[in-house]
Amino acid sequence: MKTSSTDLPIPAGTRTIAGWMTMLVASLVLAACGGGAGTTANQQPLPTAECDPADASTFSECGSVMVALTDADGDFLNYAVDVVSLTLETANGRTIETLPRRTRINFTDYVDLTELVTVATIPPATYVAGTIKLDYEDAEVYVEANGESRKATVTDLKGVELEQTELRIVLPERDRLVVTRGRPALLQLDFDLDASHTVDIVTTPATAASEQFIVAEVAPVDEKDIRVRGPLVEVSPDEMTYTIAIRPFHDRDGDFGRVKVHVTDETEFEVDEVPSFGIDGLLALEAAGRGTPTVAQGTLNVAEREFTANIVLAGSSVPGIDRDAVIGNVIKRDGNFLTIRGATIVPSDRRAHFHDDVVVEVGPDTKVFKDGDRQSDLGITAISIGQRVTIRGTQPSPSTDAASPQVLFDATQGVVRMHVTHLAGVVNMVIPGQTDITLHAIDRRRAGIFDFTGTGQSGELDADPDNYEIATGNLNLADFAAGKPIVAYGFPSAFGDAPPDFNGRTVIDYTDVRSALGVGWGAEGTVAPFTSIGTDGIVLDNDNEDIDERHYIKQGPVLIDLTALDSDTTIVPRESDRLSFYIKTADSLRMYADFAEFVKDLGESLNGVTAARSMHARGKYDPDSNVFTAYKIGVYLLEPGQ
Repeated sequence: MKTSSTDLPIPAGTRTIAGWMTMLVASLVLAACGGGAGTTANQQPLPTAECDPADASTFSECGSVMVALTDADGDFLNYAVDVVSLTLETANGRTIETLPRRTRINFTDYVDLTELVTVATIPPATYVAGTIKLDYEDAEVYVEANGESRKATVTDLKGVELEQTELRIVLPERDRLVVTRGRPALLQLDFDLDASHTVDIVTTPATAASEQFIVAEVAPVDEKDIRVRGPLVEVSPDEMTYTIAIRPFHDRDGDFGRVKVHVTDETEFEVDEVPSFGIDGLLALEAAGRGTPTVAQGTLNVAEREFTANIVLAGSSVPGIDRDAVIGNVIKRDGNFLTIRGATIVPSDRRAHFHDDVVVEVGPDTKVFKDGDRQSDLGITAISIGQRVTIRGTQPSPSTDAASPQVLFDATQGVVRMHVTHLAGVVNMVIPGQTDITLHAIDRRRAGIFDFTGTGQSGELDADPDNYEIATGNLNLADFAAGKPIVAYGFPSAFGDAPPDFNGRTVIDYTDVRSALGVGWGAEGTVAPFTSIGTDGIVLDNDNEDIDERHYIKQGPVLIDLTALDSDTTIVPRESDRLSFYIKTADSLRMYADFAEFVKDLGESLNGVTAARSMHARGKYDPDSNVFTAYKIGVYLLEPGQ
């Protein structure tokens, strides 16, 4: 059922920050000034206004913060935990409880996009500390082991299973969160799952030792599509906008602030399973009425705080509203039966949960839509192996156990929406309009789990992961070379139509493929992780005897062993655009936007007594020069006595 207007509280502002979760530990230590919030150096606390986030009559005295959530790429298939409590403390000692109820969050939803969590109303002040409580008792954490999902237990670094954890952060004077009246501030919060955990898949269940790297940025370093959800408040056709009350994730109630969504003539709408574009879609949304559930994906103009939607789903087209939904990738097709791997099930009457395999039946009456395609119904033959999909239908036998047998899902009278799918591989050869690759992964799942039977016009033409053919059209492939990594975004060809096997909308060559560097030095760390630290770069000691099992650069699908390289690896900052550097200890996170300030702190901290536990960096890697050019660097230090 659609949310009625009587279910929708619409105050002039918002009550609290229901979406500030684990990552807000870091949102208290910002890397740069801007938008009404930022770091300060020797700044006196701002006076706290008479603002009560629970009292709409005081909102004119309040400040506001747009909070968005994202996650860096990692090996987790699912990471859902509860945030129980979050308080902020001002410089004059005032404590603000920002979380009215526990909030369930699945961080793995946000590898390729950012979710706008809240536009939060809070008192103007300088915030100097925070306390957060997390509940892992009912956590749903799964990792990949040999192509299959395996439940994982999250522990501390000593191996003790996490239950409820409470962490207080006291911020250094130069790194404080300043909130003022007027123009909203913006925070993007990044919980780097890969950097924050060491996973052991040998044990049963698997274990994930946690050392959380949580970063917040006023000016986001990673630029991703942003998703906003919530019931409709109003539509303004003349302005080509509509306004929603934010309800992040799959929350079914609450009001976490207002956001205005801009649309263009190219914005794709699906309202109550009827597709349209531009003003026609906006008018259809207006006709659906106040309280209609919506979810939109698009881009945020950071300077103007203006969100523009590329795709808008509304009413019964929103997963989990009128019908159950399944989200995942097609790994096998047997006639009209699709096997969906890595599935998130979104029931219409319960909370979303993970189930690795779901078998979905489609039929002639199943509607099929494709992101960015103007056809009203493509038909079920469009759905092929590898395709990422959201399927709306009915789950006859509900199951919340990811390890239980395959779940049968009925979509014979339902809807399938095909999403842009992500490939990673290594180039075999390039010809005009096409590149052939060795396929390593589809949406971060290993190619070996996909059964390509039936994808070709005949059996011998079925897609071959060892020579997977990508149609590239007029995309520039001049920089590609055999043996180099490649990333492509697009859609698998219709089932039974290959070759080509995949139609690429965006193709990224090895010179631009994002790379991640991760190195650890064991539980005790090392006091000499680098051979040199300076403004011209940081040089890793690749032969350090304390290096543990983390010692790789991941360049697209390719793993490069740091300990096998002929020389030590140099890490330098990129020369343009935004940067983020941080030094983590057991109870603080120091943020820097300036590389010189970062290396000065790092050099002074590594004083022969303090040890480095781990280091992570994200950017681009040049194997010929063995130089990693980073836009993010994080170092975890073990101070004496820890």
